[in-house]
Amino acid sequence: MFAKAFRLKSNTAIKGSDRRKLRADVTAAFSAPGISELVPSKDDLNVVKLYAHKGDAVTVYVRGGNPILFELEKNLYPTVYTLWSYPDLLPAFTTWPPVLAKLAGGADLMLPGLVVPPCGLPRVQQGDLCAINLVGSRAPVAVAVAAMSTAEMLASGMKGRGLTVLHTYLDHLWRSGDKSSPPSISPLGPEPSGTRSGDEEEPVQGDPTQQVDLESLSLTGSSENGGIVRREAEEKAPKEGLEEVDSGGAEERTGSLGPQEQMDALLHRCFLRALKSRVKKADLPLLTSTFLGSHMFSCCPEGQQLDIKKSSYKKLSKFLQHMQQQQVVQVKELSRGVESIVAVDWKHPSIASFHEADPSPDGPSPQECEGEQPYHPPDIEPAYCIPANMSPLFQESGHKKGSFLSAGEARAACIDYVKRNQLVDEDNKNLVKIDPILCDCLLEKVERNSVLKLPWDNLLSRCLERLQPAYRVTFYGQEPVMKKGKISPIEITLAQRASNKKVTLIRNLEVYGLDPYSVANILQLRGQASATLCPVPGTKDTVQVQIQGNQINHLSRLLLDEYHIPRKYVQGLEKAPKAGKKK
Repeated sequence: MFAKAFRLKSNTAIKGSDRRKLRADVTAAFSAPGISELVPSKDDLNVVKLYAHKGDAVTVYVRGGNPILFELEKNLYPTVYTLWSYPDLLPAFTTWPPVLAKLAGGADLMLPGLVVPPCGLPRVQQGDLCAINLVGSRAPVAVAVAAMSTAEMLASGMKGRGLTVLHTYLDHLWRSGDKSSPPSISPLGPEPSGTRSGDEEEPVQGDPTQQVDLESLSLTGSSENGGIVRREAEEKAPKEGLEEVDSGGAEERTGSLGPQEQMDALLHRCFLRALKSRVKKADLPLLTSTFLGSHMFSCCPEGQQLDIKKSSYKKLSKFLQHMQQQQVVQVKELSRGVESIVAVDWKHPSIASFHEADPSPDGPSPQECEGEQPYHPPDIEPAYCIPANMSPLFQESGHKKGSFLSAGEARAACIDYVKRNQLVDEDNKNLVKIDPILCDCLLEKVERNSVLKLPWDNLLSRCLERLQPAYRVTFYGQEPVMKKGKISPIEITLAQRASNKKVTLIRNLEVYGLDPYSVANILQLRGQASATLCPVPGTKDTVQVQIQGNQINHLSRLLLDEYHIPRKYVQGLEKAPKAGKKK
């Protein structure tokens, strides 16, 4: 369901009454100790309404930046983030690690792809909610619905569609969270032997002749015959090393340091990297809130999330006091609760000796934190479309009404027409004689009786002016797409709200392949301001990002320097706040 990018409709904080209702619904839907704590009484909890790529209306509940539940057709489903905290919440089926990439791409899980443990398959009925994990780990990597009961699975000889997959680790719903990897959770029993069962009462034990060959499995998308299809193969045993679980950064997450010590180390790392590579002397004095939001957060390594509350310092002010005692920085309190970094000792040994494997001056770019496929700006080329009244001029070159041409192709076709019909003036090679077709296509009505010849440059410019504007856009890894009209720029505007407060509005991000939800999250962190997505007035199914305050400086750095969007396609950057003026 979330294999492709979804479209956001709204993102709002949950109301108190809705929070209580959701907690009751969760308790009724799932039976697990402490499951009611999934919906806290006071922590931030947002309700995000979105449309999946197939048009399904989905409600997602987000806590601490991570989606924890999603609701489809009044049914609640946990996300993988929730299942990692409650791994035994759902009956779990096991498959092989190489299958995960196909599931994340939209495939359903067919029965030949299941690994039958010695204790047999979980007992489920058709339509029951299930989890999918990988051989060697109990951490769920997918949420699915049983396509048939366990008895029917065994009676079918383990053939056919077994589980309809709704959500997986690595899909776009997972990417909307902190993108953490599955935890390392050891299996409760012996390792699955990869056996298949054809007997409902007595599952087959670890017979190597019955093991599933991964090379004989093929996966397709979510079409009617999609999923995992078993093909004939000579060998029936899994290849060596397939039991290893692709757990991403699990080793980094399970180091010798405790969670608090790890967060302390990450806090120091982001602090030093920000001072060494992002903050300049001209930036001082620098508000500590700006330092955290605009510099430290963006210096956080990929796959990790900086949370000062989980460190031993608990607050940024206490951490900066410690750094001031170490004489790394000097902090001054401007007013109660408002502090500013007024001086930095860049020659301090802790800064001078700090080295990063990735010494990028701007830290990791946001597109590197969006998953396995970083953002690439689209390649946009201006083009032209042939209207009906210009088609006679291009017919001899093999172009029809509605064909798309580049400027060079349009000029070449026009020149070819002139030469084919011998319209070059014999006395002056720089002039072209006007025949009836050129007259109808290029001349105004008042000119048709008076203009008999045109210079080459005038002829070609008139030809381009009378063609319909269009453009060719090519996204990374995709085929070029031709579209009529002029491409809409990213529009940045400022608006006044209650109490004379300003908000920044950003439109047309989707035209350039940018996810408005991701952009809103980045700006929210860097600007330390609230951000929401709201519908564009006067349009249907189009959203815009709205963020508190004048955030155009952050937006300019993000779009131009990090996403590399050409300046001509961004409109409104001139409204950035001037230096020394209040935003």
